[in-house]
Amino acid sequence: MIDADERALMTETVRGALADAVAAGEADLDAVLAKLGWRELLADEPDDALAIVFLALGATNASATALDDVLAAALGVKPHAGLAVLLPRFAAWAPPGGAGGPSEGLGTARVAHAEQILVVGGSASEPSIATIPRAGVELRGVRGIDPDGGLHVVRVTGKPAGVSRLDAAAWSAAVALGRRAVATQIGGACRTMLDLARSHAQERLQFGRPIARFQAVRHRLADALVAIESLEAALGAARDEPNAETAALAKAAAGRTAHSVSKHCQQVLAGIGFTTEHGFHRYLKRVFALEGLFGSADAIVLDVGRRLLVERRVPTLIEL
Repeated sequence: MIDADERALMTETVRGALADAVAAGEADLDAVLAKLGWRELLADEPDDALAIVFLALGATNASATALDDVLAAALGVKPHAGLAVLLPRFAAWAPPGGAGGPSEGLGTARVAHAEQILVVGGSASEPSIATIPRAGVELRGVRGIDPDGGLHVVRVTGKPAGVSRLDAAAWSAAVALGRRAVATQIGGACRTMLDLARSHAQERLQFGRPIARFQAVRHRLADALVAIESLEAALGAARDEPNAETAALAKAAAGRTAHSVSKHCQQVLAGIGFTTEHGFHRYLKRVFALEGLFGSADAIVLDVGRRLLVERRVPTLIEL
C-alpha cells in the first residue's frame, strides 16, 4: 500500500520525467514509463498506477500506450511491450470483435509495431478472447482532430489463434478500468488547460491592469475549476467503490468536463488560444479525441437512461 507521501513523490517523478521527455522531443514515451516501473506498479497497485500515470499523461499531453497494459491486465493477460489490445470503436464499448464477421476497432500507437494483438469478440454477455499476429491486421492512422494521438483504425483480416471463452465480468472490468484511465487522463489535461488560461489572465493587460481582475474572466476560470473538481470527486468515488456504474459516471463526467473547461478557457485565452503558437490547442484536441474512447458522455448517459427505464430502479452509485 502506497501512503500519501509516496504517492505525491511518485506523481511528481512521473510527471517530471514525461514532461522532460516531451520537451526533448523523445518519441518513445513508453520506454520512459518502463524505466519508471509502470508495469510493476500496475501489477502491485493498480489504483495508484492509474491515478499517477494517466494524470501525468494528461497533464503533459504525452502520447504513450499504457492503456494497452491496463486492458490486458484486466483481461487476465500479462502486459508487455509487444502486446496491443483492440479497443472498441469510437463512442462504443461493446467487444470490438462483434458477433461475427471481421473484427474492427481502434488501436493505440503500439498496434503499429506490436507482435500480437489481443482481440475480444462476441457480445458483452458472452465474450471470447483470442490473439492474432500483427501481420493479420490492416491499419489506418486516425487523422481527425488529434493526429498526434497515435490512434489507428484496426481491421482484423487474419484468423485468430487460440479462441477461448472469456468471463463476461472480465470484459466489464476491462471497460471500467479503461474508462477510469481515460477519464483520469482527461482530468489531467483539463488541469493544464486551466493553468494555461489562468497564467494568460494574469499576464494579459487590458485598460492598464491584468484581465484576471475582471469579474467575467474570474467567473470563467471559477466555472472551469468547479467542473474539474467535480470530475476529480467522481474519479475518487470510482476508485473507492470500483464497479461498472461508478466508472461510467466518471467517464461521463470527464466528457462533460472536457467540453466545459475547453469552452471557458478558450474564452479567457481569446485569439491566442486559436493559434498553434500557444500550447492550449494540443490539450483541447487530445481531450476531444479521448472523450470518445469507451463511450462518449452523451452515449453513456443515454445508455444509463435506457436501463433505468427498463429496470425501473435507480442504483446507488455512491454510498454517502
